[in-house]
Amino acid sequence: MNLPSGTARHVQVLRLQPNDEITLFNGQGGEFKAVVTQMGRSDVSVRVGEQIHIERELNIGVHLWSGITANERMDWLLEKATELGAITLLPITAERSVLKLKGERADKKLAHWQAIAVASSEQCGRNRVLQVAAPVNLSQAIAQLSVAPLQAARWVLSLAPGTRSLQEMRPTLKTSKDEDPSKMSEIVLLSGPEGGLSPTEEAQAIAAGFVPVSLGNRVLRAETAPVAVLSTLSSWD
Repeated sequence: MNLPSGTARHVQVLRLQPNDEITLFNGQGGEFKAVVTQMGRSDVSVRVGEQIHIERELNIGVHLWSGITANERMDWLLEKATELGAITLLPITAERSVLKLKGERADKKLAHWQAIAVASSEQCGRNRVLQVAAPVNLSQAIAQLSVAPLQAARWVLSLAPGTRSLQEMRPTLKTSKDEDPSKMSEIVLLSGPEGGLSPTEEAQAIAAGFVPVSLGNRVLRAETAPVAVLSTLSSWD
């Protein structure tokens, strides 16, 4: 079989030669051993061998709702969220989002973000790819939950008084590797853009069942806060 153009370029950059072994994945779990059979100027052919059933996912399913941040910050967040095991990322067009997207520009940005998730999976050895959804506002996102209910905890990162710490939330999650994967905990994690969610948006989230969660006394950047949560959840895995 011929490799997709992006993957073929990666093989060429590594200066691999016929008979060299590589590992392939299709983004749906597991991976495949393969052997390079032909190196062309712009194409690479391989012989695909056995499938290896291996998973590198968290035992907590994290659906990240992130307020859209400026270009480089959002790219960085996509990369790190993929490395740390988030399942999906829903970009939220929040009141305080600096970057506003619509039409063709939104379509191009979505394709760009998904490509980052694929490249990050390749880099870190993850064989399932984080799925990036089309941007929506918070009202639309909450409406989607009501149409197709997701049996997941709902957390919103907040600086308001009365929030709960991550450690307080840990007992509410099932993380044992011995449990049925279909019964593992899932979390919808809502985080704001630069400047955070507006008071109206935060109140809207809480009314929809989101529990305010704090990361401590320091104010983290919009792209840092979700990564801090994902890093903590990884340590509970």
